[in-house]
Amino acid sequence: METLVPTSAGPARLTVAAAGEPRAVLWLGHGAGGGIGAPDLTALAARLPEQGVTVVRHEQPWRVAGKRIASRPSALDAGWLESLPAVRELAGPLPLVVGGRSAGARVACRTAAETGATGVVCLGFPMHPPSTPEKSRLPELLTPTIPVLVLQGERDTFGTAAAVAEEARDAPQVRVLEVPGADHSMKTLKGSALRPAQVLAMITDAVADFVGEVAGREAAR
Repeated sequence: METLVPTSAGPARLTVAAAGEPRAVLWLGHGAGGGIGAPDLTALAARLPEQGVTVVRHEQPWRVAGKRIASRPSALDAGWLESLPAVRELAGPLPLVVGGRSAGARVACRTAAETGATGVVCLGFPMHPPSTPEKSRLPELLTPTIPVLVLQGERDTFGTAAAVAEEARDAPQVRVLEVPGADHSMKTLKGSALRPAQVLAMITDAVADFVGEVAGREAAR
């Protein structure tokens, strides 16, 4: 199901993969260099509904309008938050977990408190621009006070899993899971231990477990 949502920057689009008997909703944003068709976002939308998680993929207004260059961070946050009422209406009383790929993960972290989410999923959090580790985005990753799961490639040029874990070592709410051999797009080299299908299975299993954990914690409150 696809729904256009009006925002101050033009329409955003929500693509919903509904679970038959949902126990939680996972709302995901895309990166600055691609859309909701990224392999990991697509895999989550395909596999999590059968585990009771409705997946909502959010396309920013700049992407819906066919532009090639992403909007500035403040505009991305606005497009996301202006779509929140529609997502909340869809979720109803169910726990909401937010997240995204790359720039989408940054948006989800920056706005976690405003969305009232119970957890955040970061797929390839861009800790710093490539080759400039001094320009750390650690404050964004540490903004949420709720549980944060970071799935980070071993070879990610925006910050390896080891580097992200080291920077976030003093943040108990942040959990970093290394994806062996993967780069920022979660692609592995030909000789890597994990094949593409195995990478996606690892990601979907980890996210399903995390959503189940935080949703269960919310339901028990």
